[in-house]
Amino acid sequence: MFNMKRKNCLLFFVLSVLSTWATESDIRRVIELEDEWKFINRDVREGAAIDLDDSDWEVMSIPHDWAIIKPFDMNMDMQRTQVIEDGETKALLRTGRTGALNAFGVGWYRKKIIVSEQDRGKKIFVEFDGAMSLAKVYLNGNFIGEWPYGYTSFTFELTDKIKFGSENILSVRLENLPESSRYYTGAGLYRGVRLVILNPVHVAHWGTFVTTPVVSVDKAIVDVRTNVCVRTKQKGKIKLVTEILDQEGKKVAKAISTSHQADSIFYHQKLQMKSPHLWSVSSPYLYSVLSKVFVDGKMADCYLTTMGIRSIDFDTNKGFLLNGQPFKLKGVCLHHDLGPIGAAVNVAALKRQLRLLKEMGSNAIRTSHNPPSREFLQLTDSMGFVVQVEAFDEWKVAKNLNGYHLYFDEWAEKDLRAMIRRDRNHPSVIMWSIGNEVREQKMPEGKEIAKFLTDVCHQEDATRPTTSGFNYHMDAIRNGLADEVDVVGLNYKPHDYAKLHAKYPQYKLYGSETVSTWSSRGIYKFPVQETSSSWYDDYQLSSYDLEHARWSCTPDIELAQQEHCDFIMGEFVWTGFDYLGEPTPYNEATPARSSYFGIFDLAGMKKDRFYLYQSVWSDEKVLHLLPHWDWEDRLGQVVPVHCYTNYPKVELFVNGVSQGIRERNNSTVYDRYRLRWNDVIYAPGEIKAVALDVNNNVVAEKIVRTSGTPYKIKMKADRDIMLADGKDLIYVTVEVQDKAGNLCPRSSCMLFFTVSGSGKLKAICNGDPTDQTSFASNYMRTFNGKMVVIIQSTKEEGDIELSVIGGKLKGDSITVRTKR
Repeated sequence: MFNMKRKNCLLFFVLSVLSTWATESDIRRVIELEDEWKFINRDVREGAAIDLDDSDWEVMSIPHDWAIIKPFDMNMDMQRTQVIEDGETKALLRTGRTGALNAFGVGWYRKKIIVSEQDRGKKIFVEFDGAMSLAKVYLNGNFIGEWPYGYTSFTFELTDKIKFGSENILSVRLENLPESSRYYTGAGLYRGVRLVILNPVHVAHWGTFVTTPVVSVDKAIVDVRTNVCVRTKQKGKIKLVTEILDQEGKKVAKAISTSHQADSIFYHQKLQMKSPHLWSVSSPYLYSVLSKVFVDGKMADCYLTTMGIRSIDFDTNKGFLLNGQPFKLKGVCLHHDLGPIGAAVNVAALKRQLRLLKEMGSNAIRTSHNPPSREFLQLTDSMGFVVQVEAFDEWKVAKNLNGYHLYFDEWAEKDLRAMIRRDRNHPSVIMWSIGNEVREQKMPEGKEIAKFLTDVCHQEDATRPTTSGFNYHMDAIRNGLADEVDVVGLNYKPHDYAKLHAKYPQYKLYGSETVSTWSSRGIYKFPVQETSSSWYDDYQLSSYDLEHARWSCTPDIELAQQEHCDFIMGEFVWTGFDYLGEPTPYNEATPARSSYFGIFDLAGMKKDRFYLYQSVWSDEKVLHLLPHWDWEDRLGQVVPVHCYTNYPKVELFVNGVSQGIRERNNSTVYDRYRLRWNDVIYAPGEIKAVALDVNNNVVAEKIVRTSGTPYKIKMKADRDIMLADGKDLIYVTVEVQDKAGNLCPRSSCMLFFTVSGSGKLKAICNGDPTDQTSFASNYMRTFNGKMVVIIQSTKEEGDIELSVIGGKLKGDSITVRTKR
């Protein structure tokens, strides 16, 4: 397992060195522009003017999503559209498609910045990690530049407009148009912004490209290409010193190159390393590449690139190989929103998601359907996941009235190059996806567009393949589009894997989007049966995990095909977490405002499906029973019991009476991955699963009891200590329990929360896709006995106390400490 302590030591060492050089040599300075922004959520005439009175604007920090704290409104962004991809034959009026939150209209941000007179002669840049959307950037009232696509990182030079030694006003106008997305986008400066101050001779923005063309346990060749910008007419000898540091900060390789002055210098260096630590998902070892630029012997710049040494290969018969070994992608698709805290990037929230996925046994992520935050990829590098980075959900043919098709011709190449240049040094990134279910699959021009986008990808990075997710795979094959990507992604086609491989053996195949099983955490519907036409009056879905979209299947069916087909590289399940928007199947005039597809609910709580995947994907021993055992309305009726387990056999008892032994076997696809007792008659008490080994020895037990009357509230934080940085989050799971401490799995109790001390209430979420209570409230009903409260630190050290009360229930309180 990756040693986080060593990584932190390396980070401290590198930052210390860079800090020393910055002080002594006055080189590259990066200033995060996080606090003291002014914001207003409406259009303002001359909003970028220096003398604008913004005294009544809200003061805030970024990253910021202006929509997430707003009330839900089911009339917001109603869309009448036909989703061809879902097999629809006519346009339908959709509610909640983009989350029923007001992420639309105009928002202005303004910030005062001061650049020292001593920096005159330097080059000043502003970097945006993402701005949602149609960004227009101004400095001191002067238009600097624009970038429409809200997911792309971009930079603008400010040098000519900066007033050195005095106050400057950086202004950003953002606008989200209605009907511009199929899911929640968020709104505002939802990713980081920073000022970068450089000497005239410096490493260009995203100016290094590090690859590992030779990888073995004995040696590695590290190929480093560095673009050095020379923005001065003064003559001088320029030297590039490239050093590779291991996790302890020890120098393990070095290369020196010199050249004469030019506008731009492109260095190509090859460094050899002996006995390298290889990067893998189980041991994600990271190195640092320091690019030091000297002019006439004086350091002008130092640029840090994090990298990992690993090889990737894609084989038509063996599937995907990491470091020469077959590697099955056990992946999930993730949208960029973080549930109740919205789209604003937060490292603590991302870490939590990745920890939960790691616990499940997942090793791969598809960033559907857009480029992720840079923090996300830093975490996948360090925590050990492989990633498919996706560029677009739409090309020239519209899926949404105001979607990306409006900008494709002018901006697609710019967006794609920016995405790859930013992300190509991440060892976790293994594929570039140029599109998801694009409608050009069915059109002759699809081949030409795919070729153009793939060529751009190969120009920027020839070491990784391109791919695309095809739901109309035969159309894409017939029109040649599938031949223009390096790896063919199949959306919801498990039954076609074998015949496609036989007919088109040249294709490298994987499940780019799979399963689309839907469920509501803690909800169980009867009769228990597989169905693709779910609809219930309470707008919930069953957690027996047998209900799915009409274009998809259950997890069991996909898992069986993945196991059977070695040539299939793996899968990306739709989705890892519930997300805001797209509440299929309840799209029309319902209270639903978020999805049901997740393995985790919107609050990040585990649904039953988690244990199904964990039993197959991980080495952990799993014994999980469903459903709960509170069925007073089904006394004497059948309540089927299912067990997700990787033990060979299990005996089920109801109130001490054996219901028989079930063994995992391949007689049917469902007997392969779950054990079922379909004729259990409900009686209150308990159900107990007793796991047996091959010799019939008892090796584990699991008991689910009927709960009593709701009596108390119990809270549990995921950590006891958090950083006093104003950003860190702690997730507190809240349960309603009976007197004996059993969860009351059908309780819906209104709870009220107070926070005091060195923290604040960030959000509350119960995981119910139909609950219209604002996430920013201090109250909410439990959904099937549970909810999650999210606490954010301030910048002050101390204790945070969270207290909860709810009617006649016994309340609870917990204390968390914050430290710098």
